[in-house]
Amino acid sequence: MIMHVITNYAANAGAETMLSRLLRATDDRGFVVSLIDVSDRNRLLAGDGVQVEQLGIRSPGRAVTAVVDLAQLIARENPRAILCWMYHAMVAGTLAQRLSRKSVPVFWNVRQSGEDLAALSASTRVALAISRRLSHLPAGIIYNSSRSLDLHRRLGFCHRNVEVIPNGFDAVADPPPISRTRQVLGIAARFHPQKDYETFFQAAALLSARRPDVRFTAVGAGLHQDNAVVREMLVASGLPAASIKLQGEMDDMDAFYRSIDVLVLSSRTEGFPNVVAEAMSYGKPVVTTDVGDAAAIVGETGVVVRPGDAQALAAGMSRMLDLTSADYAALSRAARQRIGEHFSLTQVAGRYHRFLECSQAAAQGAPTSRVFG
Repeated sequence: MIMHVITNYAANAGAETMLSRLLRATDDRGFVVSLIDVSDRNRLLAGDGVQVEQLGIRSPGRAVTAVVDLAQLIARENPRAILCWMYHAMVAGTLAQRLSRKSVPVFWNVRQSGEDLAALSASTRVALAISRRLSHLPAGIIYNSSRSLDLHRRLGFCHRNVEVIPNGFDAVADPPPISRTRQVLGIAARFHPQKDYETFFQAAALLSARRPDVRFTAVGAGLHQDNAVVREMLVASGLPAASIKLQGEMDDMDAFYRSIDVLVLSSRTEGFPNVVAEAMSYGKPVVTTDVGDAAAIVGETGVVVRPGDAQALAAGMSRMLDLTSADYAALSRAARQRIGEHFSLTQVAGRYHRFLECSQAAAQGAPTSRVFG
């Protein structure tokens, strides 16, 4: 049994989604420990055979006792490997394994790109600094993007037994027909400085001034009219309120992807942006900033622009909308095909399995570094 330790399994973001997919794609009886909380949604996504525990960390004091509790769980369950997802879990899992006195190998799963450290919370910056000092201890480190591996190596992370494994995606059953009867551009990301909604709103306003028929839809935590900061950003951008629909956090992402013609990612930092690959699996072309491995995901099937450049982002969106129906259809098919060929969940789950099964060899053998291509 593999024990997965994750910072907060109540969140609805890329790491939590990938963990749930991985649990359902493998035969191993999984065991998940969340440092903070667990949502009913993620319990359901993990599957019936997966045991899920939460440690309820709400304060620094509880963080100390939670590491002891985690050590007791490790001693009791005796997993064959521990996979820690994200910085806080990497620190807690590594320390707890030491306290447990079990020889079980610990692996890290780094999900952040490290491109914009200033955008990280104070606690995340502390966890990152501690992780750097402990990075010689895990048997191996998985990164979900090549950019993340490169940047963490520059930050001083140990480079022994590392591998880049991208996120994996199921083929979309009953994919939407390739058509563009509307002109809807969608963005899916929580309202956070890393996602750079300010640039997105500015770019949308520039495009709307030239093409008032275009509509925008935004989904993600904090994206609603009750958010005063969102309202202020929209007013400052000049984007007409009638041109954009703010939908907040959305459970039914299938409906979102089917409702849009083009996905936009305006982030200033990412690791492996799930929404890019998910949109492509629905046959939706993407306009994205050059962050994390976004450019490697879209390949020739989308438009990649500089982060923080509203003019470039608006031009990229306009370029997509200017495609003929035939060119749009060809790009749509190419996007779906690319995800199936390079990022299928079956392939990715197999790579996780092989990497973790080699735990002892990874801990004792020669340094290796493998990336997807």
